[in-house]
Amino acid sequence: MSLRGHSVAIVAPREARIYGAALKRGLSAGALPIARKDPGGLLAMRRWLQAHPVDVVNSHSSTDSWLAALACATLARAPALVRTRHISASIPNNLPTRWLYRSATRHIVTTGENLRLQLVRDNRIPPERITSVPTGIDSARFVPGERNAARRSTGLPSERRLVGIVATLRSWKGHRYLIEAVHRLPGNVGLVIVGDGPQRRNIESKIRELDMSERTWIAGNQDDVLPWLQSLDVFALPSYANEGVPQALVQAMCCGLPCVTTAAGGIGEIARDGMTAIVVKAEDVVDLQRGLEKALGDTELCERLGTAARQYCAGNLGVETMLDRMERVFLEATHAPTLN
Repeated sequence: MSLRGHSVAIVAPREARIYGAALKRGLSAGALPIARKDPGGLLAMRRWLQAHPVDVVNSHSSTDSWLAALACATLARAPALVRTRHISASIPNNLPTRWLYRSATRHIVTTGENLRLQLVRDNRIPPERITSVPTGIDSARFVPGERNAARRSTGLPSERRLVGIVATLRSWKGHRYLIEAVHRLPGNVGLVIVGDGPQRRNIESKIRELDMSERTWIAGNQDDVLPWLQSLDVFALPSYANEGVPQALVQAMCCGLPCVTTAAGGIGEIARDGMTAIVVKAEDVVDLQRGLEKALGDTELCERLGTAARQYCAGNLGVETMLDRMERVFLEATHAPTLN
């Protein structure tokens, strides 16, 4: 948006990764104590908005949405609030939440069409107030790579077949099922886990329990996941809840990787079984094992899936497409009335 001529500012807690990333990219960033829903965060948000008369605030989680909504409600000249939802977790139908989504928020963006339909069906939000905008990926950067060169960069072994996942370590991403499924595969198949999060200790415990330490690599958070993706033979994302259209899955598809995943949330919008991915049952180790074996054992299928997935994502989920849609949402939100 900044490159398109818009003035962009990011407001986040100082400890948030996006704050440091924004500064590194030369963007305007303000450090505010807004990690919790408390009076201090609300006052900080209100003072910032008073000092910076922006046209639109785009919130991305429950906490910043509530703080921004309440701050805007107390300002005489408040900006339009656009709420982006990245997950498919249910939204309560209580009075405060209805106020947040129907009155305080000017427009809602979901990262998948299934999420949009869910809000229309379950929360009775008018469909014209919600736009589906999947996260855009730079398909000129996320490209198929030379696997051995990528493994030299990441330090992963050249002799193993590697199944990998790039995701925050949360329970519903399905790491536990993936560890169990890879454990059932031959010993020359290794597992690469990129990411960090609240489930790290449980995941490490599961790896030790199944004696998987010698064939598992936990890479933690990586500033650049591209060489890790290019190191893989198969990408897996066995999520069972809360997904939109996952960014890492689109990145893997752009890299031409055969992907084994589920239809959770909005995943099914891009992962079509036998066409762009191998789709397996959620929370089913046996079916996940079947899918991984299929991906590891059928070179022709993998090439076909990888090519089709890359073509689809490059054509429909590029960065410029996302920016076009979000730019239109922001411009229309500044003129749209609030819901009653």
